[in-house]
Amino acid sequence: MSINFNELRDLLGAIAHTDIAEVSLKTETFELNVRRDATTKIQTVAPIASETVAPPSSTPAPPTPPPETPPSPAEKKWVAITSPMVGTFYRAPAPDEPPFVDVGDRVSNTQTVCIIEAMKLMNEIEAEVTGEVMEIAVANGEPVEYGQTLMWVNPS
Repeated sequence: MSINFNELRDLLGAIAHTDIAEVSLKTETFELNVRRDATTKIQTVAPIASETVAPPSSTPAPPTPPPETPPSPAEKKWVAITSPMVGTFYRAPAPDEPPFVDVGDRVSNTQTVCIIEAMKLMNEIEAEVTGEVMEIAVANGEPVEYGQTLMWVNPS
């Protein structure tokens, strides 16, 4: 069985939108293991090879933050704009251009908010919500993972 990057991305995207906790796929030349942790993020993906990757060792839960810690974006009902692929995050269309959006800007549904470069292709990422940009979670030029939060929007 051979699988290309787009098929793998589509498979992981489909799994991410279900309550499936673990999936394993194995042939003579390919093995894929996907396991979710308690927060439903994809946790383990084996490389395309004939070897498996051991799941990460369990670590104790982090201590409860003190009461003076500000609420997380999820508690504020903000909506995350996430990366649909692995690549490099860019805030502007070119190095000498202004960013697509800044914190405090209003965005509308289908408005381009950033670019993800993947395999030398520039992919425009659009907002899927109308509202105010509250936080940009990734620095310009930083690598991003599939499903990683790029920015938070307060819907309105």
